[in-house]
Amino acid sequence: MHEGVWLTILGLFGLLTIAVIMLPISRPARIPYTVFLAIIGILLGFGLGFLQARNFGIISDLFHAFGSFALTSEIIFFIFLPALVFESALAIDVRRLFADIGPIMFLAVAGLLISAFMVGGAVWASSAMPFVVCLLLGAILSATDPVAVVAIFKDLGAPKRLAVLVEGESLFNDATAIVLFNILAAMILSQADTTVLGGISDFLVVFSGGVLVGLVMARMFTWIISHVQKIALVEVTLTISLAYLSFLIAEHYLHVSGVMATVTAALVMGSYGRTSISSGGWHLLKETWENLGFWANSLIFVLVGMAVPEIMSFMSMDLATVLGVALFTAFLARGILTHLLLPIMSKLHLSVPVSNGFRTVMWWGGLRGAVSLALALAIYENTAFPVEVREFIVVLVCGFVLFTLFINAPTVGVVMRLFDLDKLSPSDLAIRNRAIGRVLQSIAANVPAFAANHRIDDEVANSVVDTYQERFEANHALRSAEDQLSQEDWMKIGLLAALGQERRGYLDHYASGHITPAIARELLSINDEMLDQTKANGVQGWKTSHHRCLLFNRQFHFALQMQRRIGFGRPLRNHVANRFERLRTIRMVALEVRDSLVEEIEGLVEKPIVERLIGLVEKRINQTETAVAAIRLQYPAYAKDLEQRYLERCAIRQERASYKQMQDEAIIGGEVYSSLEDELDMRYEKLSVQPVLDLGLAPIDLVAKVPLFSSLTDDQRLSLAKLLRPELSIPDEKIISKGDAGDCMYFVSSGALSVEIEPEAIIIGTGGFVGEMALVNEEPRSANVRSIGFSDLLTLHKRDFVTFLEINTVLKDVIESVASERTQSNFSS
Repeated sequence: MHEGVWLTILGLFGLLTIAVIMLPISRPARIPYTVFLAIIGILLGFGLGFLQARNFGIISDLFHAFGSFALTSEIIFFIFLPALVFESALAIDVRRLFADIGPIMFLAVAGLLISAFMVGGAVWASSAMPFVVCLLLGAILSATDPVAVVAIFKDLGAPKRLAVLVEGESLFNDATAIVLFNILAAMILSQADTTVLGGISDFLVVFSGGVLVGLVMARMFTWIISHVQKIALVEVTLTISLAYLSFLIAEHYLHVSGVMATVTAALVMGSYGRTSISSGGWHLLKETWENLGFWANSLIFVLVGMAVPEIMSFMSMDLATVLGVALFTAFLARGILTHLLLPIMSKLHLSVPVSNGFRTVMWWGGLRGAVSLALALAIYENTAFPVEVREFIVVLVCGFVLFTLFINAPTVGVVMRLFDLDKLSPSDLAIRNRAIGRVLQSIAANVPAFAANHRIDDEVANSVVDTYQERFEANHALRSAEDQLSQEDWMKIGLLAALGQERRGYLDHYASGHITPAIARELLSINDEMLDQTKANGVQGWKTSHHRCLLFNRQFHFALQMQRRIGFGRPLRNHVANRFERLRTIRMVALEVRDSLVEEIEGLVEKPIVERLIGLVEKRINQTETAVAAIRLQYPAYAKDLEQRYLERCAIRQERASYKQMQDEAIIGGEVYSSLEDELDMRYEKLSVQPVLDLGLAPIDLVAKVPLFSSLTDDQRLSLAKLLRPELSIPDEKIISKGDAGDCMYFVSSGALSVEIEPEAIIIGTGGFVGEMALVNEEPRSANVRSIGFSDLLTLHKRDFVTFLEINTVLKDVIESVASERTQSNFSS
């Protein structure tokens, strides 16, 4: 066997074994895992020479293999960074990220530039290096590292918003650092004569180019994933390919930010891709990426530590002084950003306010790690740079990284505790205490029966029950936090719990194949908005967002106008079908939530609160049912087809579960079960094809539905159909506005319109018409007219009115007679 292969394998898995064993050791010591790994790496680095020179069998071979690992910038960038960045970004809540995008982008772009110039200027004043070299060092040192930051914050269990702020900045600001790094490196090597405008242009190209590459590749991969028959192993493997290919194509081929490409791809996969991957695939994906991130994180910090002894051998007193200046200036610059400029941005309403505690942790928690070291190694490995520049950069960067790892990282938790950021909010604490009380009481009640079933002595059972009773009483004494909560606070808690159940219900319906990925994304978006509004405004926010989800959005109105103005009805057809599917699912899930709400939150909130919650959910169900009924009434055949397919799919799922149970109980064998499963798959696949909604807006068909036109010949109806334009009106839509100039009239092919006059509105049903008075009498509109539900209308414009009356004298007489009667009866009043 070739020595290089087995030695590499020995070293890789030996190093991984040592690294992962450190996790259970570091926890009792209360040392951040990444810091502990760096210490182990440094110890290994010091011990390499001694153990390689002696023959200790496999131990010497192992350390010889460790010594063969040369940590280079390319290894960090192309092997470790894509996995670490993708895993970190995949776990970020995209809604929270965009909610705080203002402060994140300010720190990641403007903040990094300010810090780079301040650090570069201070180092230039305290060293003999040219200003451009010092500025290059400032750019490297100003990039907070997503690898180090994410690892530390996971260990600390930081508040979600704080984690998003710090992790989001760390993931984005490397693009700024790398662009500035490349520009300055080229200037040092005299390969470019860059201006300020040129630098800004380069930054925009690299940053936005990386975003675009990540977006395009992520959408392409999500499309592929949605067509691989929900095979979990294939889905997860494709996400791994996406992480590395997006980074490689962006960085190596297109020369844009590979990290931004990978970050964007992960954010898209974590949001849009959630409804492209099967439920089993998503669970496997999360576990796989957690493992990949853990392995990469474990190895990178050990390797960084192993490189420290060699790099720091170049340290001198002069460089130590410069390092001290760089550290002081870097923290001063970051303090100005977090405690001076961010509050100013908040006061100017340019960003969401960030608390003083959060800003302090952001200041102290700006760790440096693999990214900074990779950029320094890229200089150190490039022999085109002068030796003194290479040593100057790599030593100072390594010293800075070690300081943040060994000083900042272990004390971030202390800073969080100073501002009580490690404590639960009063509402969370109240829920925690009630949840504990509910569980303890339940266990104390169930232990005697469990003991009796297993023939355990009553004395032992009573002892366990007494323990739980004591814990319950102690917990009850701690529930003083509940006194701080008002009824509205408890309502908010209950509504958030109900919305959490709704979200789970939507994902279950998607996993079962009852809704399409597009509908699932819409429902999750609605759920996200309701969560945000409820958190911000309580019950009123919940009501507002619920009402908004029943309205017709801008896209629907745009599709409506396309059908009316140019006769293109496909987008409108899709929107109506999606609306029915979306509202039907909201209603079904709301029914499920209502039925389980009492059981789920019993003991967590008081009975009057539960009753109010159920009342709100009931109102949501009823209002949604009204909206569903409007579509069902207009398109009964389509609604019946959809609901029948849904029931048949549910029946197939129950049938599959029954066969699976029979196989588990050995009633049927594996071959029989496989045969039955194949048959079920075929039936289910046929039912998965969505029926096509026919809006029924063909002019000739609508004309045939109007009794007024029944006396016309086929030729007359055909001529009439050419003059009339079909329209679909939506519930509560204003068709005619009082006082407007009349330019058309409407025939009701199906549905109903309400003419709003005093003392009581008049309903114009199928076969009726409105708007003729303005055409006959050439007067302004005399009343508002609204569509009661969905209605199919035939519109006759003023320019075609005379031609229309000439088709048949009977039509002319009827319309003029009705117009006269309505005028004489003071129709407008």
